[in-house]
Amino acid sequence: MSRAWFDRARAVTPGGVNSPVRAFDAVGGTPRFIRSARGAWLTDVDGYEYVDLIGSWGPMLLGHAHPDVLAAVAEAAARGTSYGAPTTPEVELAEEIVARAPVDRVRFVSSGTEATMSAIRLARGFTGRDLVVKFAGCYHGHVDALLASAGSGLATFGVPGTPGVPDASTALTLVLPYHDRAAVEKVFVEHGDRIACLITEAAPGNMGVIPPEPGFNAFLAETCARHGALFVSDEVMTGFRASARGQWGLDGAVEGWRPDLVTFGKVIGGGFPAAAFGGRADVMSRLAPEGPVYQAGTLSGNPVATTAGLTTLRLATDDVYAHLAAAGDTVKAAVTESLTAAGVPHVVQSNGTMFSVFFTDRPVRDFDDASGQDVSAFAAFFHAMLDAGVHLPPSAYEAWFLSAAHDDRAVQTVLDALPAAARAAAANGGAHE
Repeated sequence: MSRAWFDRARAVTPGGVNSPVRAFDAVGGTPRFIRSARGAWLTDVDGYEYVDLIGSWGPMLLGHAHPDVLAAVAEAAARGTSYGAPTTPEVELAEEIVARAPVDRVRFVSSGTEATMSAIRLARGFTGRDLVVKFAGCYHGHVDALLASAGSGLATFGVPGTPGVPDASTALTLVLPYHDRAAVEKVFVEHGDRIACLITEAAPGNMGVIPPEPGFNAFLAETCARHGALFVSDEVMTGFRASARGQWGLDGAVEGWRPDLVTFGKVIGGGFPAAAFGGRADVMSRLAPEGPVYQAGTLSGNPVATTAGLTTLRLATDDVYAHLAAAGDTVKAAVTESLTAAGVPHVVQSNGTMFSVFFTDRPVRDFDDASGQDVSAFAAFFHAMLDAGVHLPPSAYEAWFLSAAHDDRAVQTVLDALPAAARAAAANGGAHE
């Protein structure tokens, strides 16, 4: 039935999906159309069950259909689903975020793309400058200016990364190799008085998980401050997922860096479309209606979505993060054991409770390193895991996500699937003598 639904979808939707990675183009085959999910498990339209290691790409911190989240959402929806007016849940969720994260004030939007787009507009409006610096391989949503690919040299202006993005949209974006401090220094020396902000994933997770080297984010924050630019930390993925306080809780509090603006998403929506950007009070005060920088959204701060996010955050106790860490350690160790036994080169990289597996024989520090992995070996590994009832992200460049609902049965299902999947990877070009 998944095949039949995919055929129907392709007749009415480009590629048959509403977000490209779901189409299985990177691994081949037919995507599974999901009928329902509960806890750590997905059930497709054919009735097959899978342990879910996608978790809606991060939001499902507590697992699917958590009873307390469902009850809170049902109660909120019964009162009305959207008002176009202020509500109490959005205030409570903003208070919860401000209490946990290094921001003074928060503005809600409906997607991570909206959050980064709005943060950049605000940075430009606050500084009166126009250039934006980003890193190759860091994904910040499908904002035109941020879908820039690296130019032909180090620290050069970006070029459009996809058709439909005009040259003019990326002409004000500078794309640098991740972790390259010399390139950062160079671009600020050459263009510092025109740079509005530098935006980075607080810890990259969209080219696979690449933890920032110790002191790197602190270096970025200090460099921006020295040149009068804003440091924008994109925590759409890591926020309240990598740790209870996101990446800032992992290394910011220790290393002393503090972002000027932060973007959030995924976990703060608890599975609903919700995101936010926040930051210093003086920066956020430039936002309309308090200031001149305009931003608006009909469904921003939606009462059902903010209720789901608020309930999720309130249930995200220290025990939840301890469970994520322990289950992750078990899965990572088993992945290494199975791939090593099969002779498959690989690297498992972690950032707090997030991790991913690269099919390469060397540590991954940037996008070029990530691009050097054996994607055919991953594709074989992916399908063997899927056949054994484990639904991995259908791309070699993504993080794996566990949840509080991944109990002994779910974890054991993953462990049982790994040896055969490792042998499949070895048989498809992934083995070394």
